[in-house]
Amino acid sequence: MAELRLHDLTAQTIAAANSLTLKPGQEAFIEPETYTAAEDKLDASGSWPRVVLDENDVVVGYIMGAFDADASEEYLRAALWRVHVAAEAQGTGVGRFAVKAFADEARTRGFDHVTVVWASGDEGPEEFFKAVGFEIIGETPYGEKLGALKL
Repeated sequence: MAELRLHDLTAQTIAAANSLTLKPGQEAFIEPETYTAAEDKLDASGSWPRVVLDENDVVVGYIMGAFDADASEEYLRAALWRVHVAAEAQGTGVGRFAVKAFADEARTRGFDHVTVVWASGDEGPEEFFKAVGFEIIGETPYGEKLGALKL
């Protein structure tokens, strides 16, 4: 795996994060309906957006999570909302690196697990989430998978 590092989302990196090109078909899985419905419950102060930079300081990934120990829904307390990896960087460890960084941050904040929601489908992220250690623990009212990663 190339040398990767996290960087805060800034005016300089947001444009690159927004222009990451995914593999064909992956765009349909960017925002699960469960998260769309829960967005108004998200405490902006707990938002954790980061970009992943490669050894040349090129943005190759984006991760957004949220931390809210008091969230009414358990799955929103330490929730991974998005992981985007540039099509050409997929399979090189960028996504795994980003998820590990989020998990480390959650552990530092006193959480014992993190959650993620995803929709099923051929181009969806299910195999990725399973490969990085998430286990399916349920289903949302919208029929999406709810996964948890024990820390």
